[in-house]
Amino acid sequence: MKLLKLINPENASEEEVSTYPVREASRAVVVDEDGHVALLHATRENYFKLPGGGIEAGEDKMRALKRECQEEIGCDITIVGEIGSTIEYRKTLHLKQIPYCYFAKVKGKKGTPNPDEGEKAAGFVPVWLPYDDALRSIGEDEVPDLEKSKYILPRDYALLKAARDYIADFSSQMGVS
Repeated sequence: MKLLKLINPENASEEEVSTYPVREASRAVVVDEDGHVALLHATRENYFKLPGGGIEAGEDKMRALKRECQEEIGCDITIVGEIGSTIEYRKTLHLKQIPYCYFAKVKGKKGTPNPDEGEKAAGFVPVWLPYDDALRSIGEDEVPDLEKSKYILPRDYALLKAARDYIADFSSQMGVS
């Protein structure tokens, strides 16, 4: 998968990172029949992010992504293609994270999310926005928390921006303007 961005705002050295455990995650830019993009609005801290999360032991990337989308946005999805990945050197957490991002579309009807306790505590609410509004929502968020401001938002902005061609192709196929 194509590497889209290395995120290292704390300037961790390669030597430091070589000692970090690796956490892999799957994320998605999911569109509905109207061409709107699924985001999670973390209402407690008022920021937006893409759906997805960690790959559990014994799971592959696709299975993890489908599970996360069902939990977070309440939707079954069809994975259409790869967007790319990022690598995050999270010095404060002593963690190297590798999120893999895919383009997906809603399969069937939208359902009800089933967030875990952490997602409930963050106040995660799925929202569906036109692409430009989704990109602006992630790109303009200001959150004082280091993890969100320096890792999550830059990661999701890069992933969503890289999905532009998929969104355009999907919209033209569906006749969505």
